[in-house]
Amino acid sequence: MFNEKKGIPNQLGERNIIAKNTSVVGDISSDGDFRVDGKIEGTIKTSGRVVIGQEGVVTGTIDCTNADVEGTFSGKLIVDQVLSLKSTANISGEVTLGKLSVEPGAAFNATCTMKGTVKVMQNEGKENKKTA
Repeated sequence: MFNEKKGIPNQLGERNIIAKNTSVVGDISSDGDFRVDGKIEGTIKTSGRVVIGQEGVVTGTIDCTNADVEGTFSGKLIVDQVLSLKSTANISGEVTLGKLSVEPGAAFNATCTMKGTVKVMQNEGKENKKTA
């Protein structure tokens, strides 16, 4: 569990897998990564990465740092950093993210909000002008 040299937790193996033909209803919370190849109905909250496999289906809410989607997601998706949609992905609902990567063929039918993208522009000695 602990690295003998440094006394810090060993983070290898902190991956949670919802296997094919597995169905979960409820809320899940963890610090580790998730891979979903089955079906989840509920909430997933993690400070790690969520991967929805090609046959994976998630209905509900996901709150994570990064996400890779190959399967189907419906609901509210909050990704702090990067959401990567593969060509087989099917997303619907409400999405809030830092960055978005979409392969051709992915279905993205969601309202999307990118956070952290507002940049302040400075006018050096110039007046603000309005144009029509």
